[in-house]
Amino acid sequence: MGRIITIVSGKGGVGKTTTAINLGAALNKLNREVIIVDANLNTPNIGVHLGAPIVPVTLNHVLKGKASIEEAIYEHSSGTKIIPSSLSVKELSKSNAKKLPEIVKELKKFSDFIILDTAAGFGPEVMASLEAGEEIIVVTIPEMPAVTDALKTVKVAKDMNKEVKGVIVTRHKNAKYEMPLSSIKSMLETRIIGVVPEDSSVQKALTKRDAVIHTHPRSKVSKKYIEIAEKVLGKKNSRPKSFWRRIFGLD
Repeated sequence: MGRIITIVSGKGGVGKTTTAINLGAALNKLNREVIIVDANLNTPNIGVHLGAPIVPVTLNHVLKGKASIEEAIYEHSSGTKIIPSSLSVKELSKSNAKKLPEIVKELKKFSDFIILDTAAGFGPEVMASLEAGEEIIVVTIPEMPAVTDALKTVKVAKDMNKEVKGVIVTRHKNAKYEMPLSSIKSMLETRIIGVVPEDSSVQKALTKRDAVIHTHPRSKVSKKYIEIAEKVLGKKNSRPKSFWRRIFGLD
């Protein structure tokens, strides 16, 4: 049976969709069947990022009972599967997000991993995505407002008795003005499972409508997402921890 992982963030613009896509692509590259679900019903981006902005059947059709979940699954050239949401403004008020947990559970028989990409904040679709997830990964950038919102997300997930798998810090520049990783870990009281650097290859991948894992496999950001995927799989990193990794509490 598959594992359902919900990718969340309290704040928008922190790299949540990029993380959902590239974690899914990395798991697929490690020979796992993966379905990435665009559970961001208001401002969906998965289809746009992966070259399928407009498709005949979307998650919205499934939520309205007009199609089965199998009909909404599309396969990327890499082998990673996606379930896009509709870009149509008309569909916004017609989709019942409360049905999401029940529908997503059906995907467990089709895939090893189901990755849910959510909207920012704590609207009905986000709460439904949290409810659907068996494991929660919180994404933030190393800035106080984003980490504060991430803390709210961690607390909401734990109040729902969900397993918070860890935090991924994205767009890390190692700059003096950034919040230290040790402080982020302490504030969120959650392990950091990955630190993804700021990398122009992410934007280049977006212009190619593909995951950076595929377009720039040797980039630092791609290597980081592979490392994160290995941790999700439970594979131990063969490299000994450096002094700084031990200090920051990075797994």
